[in-house]
Amino acid sequence: MLSKAHIFDKLALPLLVVGGVLVTVAFVLAFTVAPLVSGEAVSSGFLEIDGHFITNKLLLSQKIFYFHMPVAVVSMAALLFTAIYSILFLKTRESSYDLRARLATEVSLVFVLMTMVSGELWERYEWGVWWTWEPRLTTYFILMLLVVGYFIVRNAVSDPERRAVYSSVLGIIIFIDVPICFMVTRLIPSSVHPVIFRTDSGLPPPMLIPLLMALVGFGCIAFALYRQRLRAEQLRERVEALKIKLDEATDPGRE
Repeated sequence: MLSKAHIFDKLALPLLVVGGVLVTVAFVLAFTVAPLVSGEAVSSGFLEIDGHFITNKLLLSQKIFYFHMPVAVVSMAALLFTAIYSILFLKTRESSYDLRARLATEVSLVFVLMTMVSGELWERYEWGVWWTWEPRLTTYFILMLLVVGYFIVRNAVSDPERRAVYSSVLGIIIFIDVPICFMVTRLIPSSVHPVIFRTDSGLPPPMLIPLLMALVGFGCIAFALYRQRLRAEQLRERVEALKIKLDEATDPGRE
């Protein structure tokens, strides 16, 4: 019977493919089916497009939203596993949990950077600036700094036990910022980041469907990346252990 870990490893590649397909389809739907949204008023009062008169600019740059929001959600979901494995390490002191926490944070860092890049592009095209100290942006920027700081701490501490303890504590602290990032637009209303997850979703089906497809797709990709990295690290550890045994067998007097 296959173990749960072996099943997850077998699923990694198929999920990577499924995730890629879902994200690709979401991309196509976002630019073909999902309607444009209204932005600021047209300077001339109205504009004729394809026989229709509009009074507000239609924002093509809003299409970034279909990818910006899903990668942000996935980045925060990965940090949940960072916190869980960090707590388990502090409780058990098993190095395998520290490894899993590190890899979950690595995956999160990838999606954090994707979130920041897509968000900056959105800002530049929408508002004409590269940055504004809006509540959601500020709290997420702090989150990014904490994630980067996690790897700085890991590289700065040479002792494995202390490195794992410090990283685990920081991993838990990082996750504290996640609900703050998620709830800030509810606590501090903002026209920049409207509330999306609510009872009626706030989006019509042609917009909601590609958004959810991208969210599931990026989630599959994140899981596949994590499992592939975990398998690679476990194989590396086994090779290192075999090398040590081989050295001891060929040189019995070696301490």
